[in-house]
Amino acid sequence: MVQKTHLKINRKLCGEPVEIMDGSSKVRLTTTTQMAADQYGLIHGGFIFGLADYAAMLAVNHPNVVLGSANVKFLKPVKTGEVLIARARLKNTEGRKIIVVVKVKRDNEVVFEGEFFCFVPEKHVLA
Repeated sequence: MVQKTHLKINRKLCGEPVEIMDGSSKVRLTTTTQMAADQYGLIHGGFIFGLADYAAMLAVNHPNVVLGSANVKFLKPVKTGEVLIARARLKNTEGRKIIVVVKVKRDNEVVFEGEFFCFVPEKHVLA
């Protein structure tokens, strides 16, 4: 499926799309030292959230999709050099409101999960 949203996103910071299907997506991110929050190489949670958010947007895959809110859990720490895979799938659609479930894994271990409450306005929010 052709990507229709977030075309200018920085893929080094938010991940590289691996798969975009109708109602789901898979995005891969390799963490870097630039994402580290401390001397131990702990990755700042904002980068993991950004990966999950990007996967949610790609699962909706509409040019005007925006995030309204999210209910998330950080389950395990992530460090530099690790490869993360975010999988997103549509859970529910009610008009313009779409709930997307996202899980981020390192190998087979879930490090982050959440529900993303997305909206698809008639026109771009900045138009």
